[in-house]
Amino acid sequence: MKRVVAGLIVKDGKILVCQRTKHQTMPLKWEFPGGKIEEGEQPRDALRRELEEELGIHANIGDEVARIKHEYPNGGAVELRFFAVPAYEGELENRIFRDMQWAERSQLPTFDFLEADLTLVRDLAAGKIL
Repeated sequence: MKRVVAGLIVKDGKILVCQRTKHQTMPLKWEFPGGKIEEGEQPRDALRRELEEELGIHANIGDEVARIKHEYPNGGAVELRFFAVPAYEGELENRIFRDMQWAERSQLPTFDFLEADLTLVRDLAAGKIL
């Protein structure tokens, strides 16, 4: 099972969402920034590293707000751990994504998110998380 971390970065009540490029696995799907936990790495450290690599920021990683296990039809399994990111230093840079947007909670379900993120997206839109 692939272990993945993602950050819920909130600014002015909006949440940062990112779109994969057409060259990535599951192309053009939307997701929250983050990535794989490397061998021997702690989840918060992995997220801090991923956000620096993907967005060029030094993030303050807050509480874990959700953990989801998902199996894709092709047999790939993933455990996603979502963390609140209450603050960060630096300017956001789009280093790897096709697009990035600040979205209102109510807008989140209108984005074509990765299947594994859909439960969290619904909970965020309903105000159950964060």
